[in-house]
Amino acid sequence: MGWKSVVTVEEPPKSVICVAPHTSNWDFVIGKLFYWSLNRKSGFLMKKSWFFFPMGNILRRMDGIPVDRSKRTSVTDQVAAEFNKREKFHVAITPEGTRKSVKKWKMGFYQIALKANVPIQLAYIDYAKKEMGITAIIAPSGDEMADLAKIQAFYNDISARHPERFYKNDKDNE
Repeated sequence: MGWKSVVTVEEPPKSVICVAPHTSNWDFVIGKLFYWSLNRKSGFLMKKSWFFFPMGNILRRMDGIPVDRSKRTSVTDQVAAEFNKREKFHVAITPEGTRKSVKKWKMGFYQIALKANVPIQLAYIDYAKKEMGITAIIAPSGDEMADLAKIQAFYNDISARHPERFYKNDKDNE
């Protein structure tokens, strides 16, 4: 399909994989194919409404984790607990939480990594370059705003499928 993979960091035994930008359903398809091409396995969080029969069975087999946003349960605690149960575990999360433009990223990906004491792999999908990659890893320091500024700066030169839906101004996260 003309896409290339760029991976310059070793996969840690456990990690949260921050995947951005997320502006299209194609991001999921390309991202999953990319990760499979590396012979790596990762779970992913997805809106519970996608887990209907038979689609739900397929998504679960692909390590999908349904998230019910209508309930006030701590998804971050639940996913962090999964890290403690396993020797090897990776979960891919899109920090925007939607394909629409958002001015403020959801910080669940960061909180999960912090609670589980695991690094964050920075994965990107660049449609202009037809490139998918993981070229940086950050260990959460506990200074959420400083770490977020570094993470968002990583994505400044990445081209989304729908650039108008990828908001790059990290000042709104302060």
